[in-house]
Amino acid sequence: MAVTLYTATIPSYLQILGAVSRLIDKAESFAADNGLDAADLIGARLADDMLPFGYQVKASVGHSLGAILGVRAGVYSPDLTPWADTFAGLRDYVAQAIAALQALDADEVDGFIGQPMRFEFRDSRMDFTADTFLLSFSQPNFYFHAATAYDILRMKGVAVGKRDFLGAVRVLG
Repeated sequence: MAVTLYTATIPSYLQILGAVSRLIDKAESFAADNGLDAADLIGARLADDMLPFGYQVKASVGHSLGAILGVRAGVYSPDLTPWADTFAGLRDYVAQAIAALQALDADEVDGFIGQPMRFEFRDSRMDFTADTFLLSFSQPNFYFHAATAYDILRMKGVAVGKRDFLGAVRVLG
């Protein structure tokens, strides 16, 4: 099978978002088992100048489904609305993204190649083609935020390992 824009993005988004959903489950179980308030983990940060776990989950969705929707519209701006403050809310947000990504038509995604699009955030503007935006900007951001969500949980003592980050890899057979 040839590599296409669809195959270079959507299956990986689905793989890692599935893993992020299971990270949320593990965080919820850890909080319950250790008598922690959900806010203790959802608001946890790796460093004071970094955004918390809840944001990292939200940004993972933003740089996967949100990026596709941005490409479709020709412009992507980060969603600045607050993230969910419950594990159920975070899980629902990820589940909705997974369902929307699964429903995408591969031909539509492949048809984005070469289309102009713009990233806009406050006073910053960057022009891309849709494919270079997805592959050189949003996809690295997607992995960064998913890994940061994992790292926050690991730092807080949640029993997660590399397999929890990788999720269901796509093996032959």
